[in-house]
Amino acid sequence: MSAFLLAIEGADGAGKATASAEIVAQLRAAGQRAEAVSFPRYAETAGGHVLGEYLAGRLPRDVSPRAAAVLYALDRLESRDDLLAVADANDVIVFDRYIASNMAYQAAQVPRQKTEALMEWIAVLELRQFALPAPDLCVYLDTPADVARALILLKRRRSYTDDAYDAYEADAALQARVRENYTAMATAGMLGRWATVATTVDGVSRAPEDIAAEVVALL
Repeated sequence: MSAFLLAIEGADGAGKATASAEIVAQLRAAGQRAEAVSFPRYAETAGGHVLGEYLAGRLPRDVSPRAAAVLYALDRLESRDDLLAVADANDVIVFDRYIASNMAYQAAQVPRQKTEALMEWIAVLELRQFALPAPDLCVYLDTPADVARALILLKRRRSYTDDAYDAYEADAALQARVRENYTAMATAGMLGRWATVATTVDGVSRAPEDIAAEVVALL
């Protein structure tokens, strides 16, 4: 794998898609070959399709955190050949969500004493059993909950739901635990190198190009 793998992570509404697109634009302007890859791939994989049904509340039964983790990992496993091809053609791949997202969200749905064990189980599933490439750098976009919730409403229409919030976005307690998990992963260096980038200053959202420039400088 020749490309540098940059994973943009954060809770829902953190601005990951916007930041990823701007990072790619700045890298290309600097002469780098860069491409953004967004997960889940709802329309491209079987795992992504089932995840869309799950998040839209259309599955006929509940999904356990471990089962959901397998679906998110399956989406990436099905995308592995495409990912390797993109890596061969570029200097940098910018992920809008990657493995850490699976770890943060599924571990937010189990008792706290089981959080770390589930995170480690997911990491082994994706990196070892499914042989997905580890990120070279994970960047956590630290966005206050109230700002993130407002930004969710500004998202473009999603392919899998017409609702303003999907099942994960609507759960404020889940989102709070997701933020805690990201902070813990960044502090512990799970999956490798981490950096935290604040998306607001004194309660005011930073310009996407400023956020992207801070991330690009880390490379």
